[in-house]
Amino acid sequence: MQPQEEKQLEASVDAIISRVADLKSSLAAFILKLENEFERMNWPSVLDNFALVSGQLNTLNKLLKNDKTPLLRNQVIIPLLLSPDRDDELMKLTEGRVPVFSHEVVPDHLRTKPDPEVEEQEKQLSAEAARLAPDVAQKHIQALNKMCGNLLDKLNTTREERESESGALRQNKQTFNPADTNALLAAIGFGKGLSKPIRPTPQSGPVPSGQSVPGAGLQGGPSIAQVSIQSGPNQQGMQGQVPPQGQPGKMPSTIKTNIKSASMHPYQR
Repeated sequence: MQPQEEKQLEASVDAIISRVADLKSSLAAFILKLENEFERMNWPSVLDNFALVSGQLNTLNKLLKNDKTPLLRNQVIIPLLLSPDRDDELMKLTEGRVPVFSHEVVPDHLRTKPDPEVEEQEKQLSAEAARLAPDVAQKHIQALNKMCGNLLDKLNTTREERESESGALRQNKQTFNPADTNALLAAIGFGKGLSKPIRPTPQSGPVPSGQSVPGAGLQGGPSIAQVSIQSGPNQQGMQGQVPPQGQPGKMPSTIKTNIKSASMHPYQR
């Protein structure tokens, strides 16, 4: 064998070993779930695990059928050393399955044909199939196809029913809390559950001219603010004063108002 062929064979064997390791880990995880989590597993999760294993098997088959992969059937494996002693390196490579490489295990691990029992059963089945007439064999094939078709129809019907039920459950599923909705509507419409605002209390004493009276415009309060009123006959008309700058809630006014009679004063007695 040439060096290039040896490198290609080693690369192909390494790729096959990697794919087989992935397949083995998936099978081990699936078996672990079946043994320990069988009560919580459902059919979709089982189908997902089967799909993962099937995909890995297809990848492995594509790798074996690749043009760059050499034909492994043309390669011959010859045991160079057989020993009944324990081999630690062999234990590590086989993960503890093969402790020794002796005359007892070599025929089983290096076998290129099925076991004699399996081979005998295959011969019997082949002989029975050869004795069947073509018409009888065709009837058996049609019956098997009909049985498989009925089974597929039942599986498809069950899947459609399950999908329709799940869709109905999703549509009928409530996505809001009625209590929270009612509380929000009551707070918006009637102020239920909201804290009352703190209103400033009016200060006692005379109100300087040109300043607004707290509570102006409310029931029982004066309706004229920011106006200086003079009620004496010898006094001049009343002029609106501009509030000082920097006071919130007050707009500067340039309108002058003359009032000749004090009868409009809300507090006149």
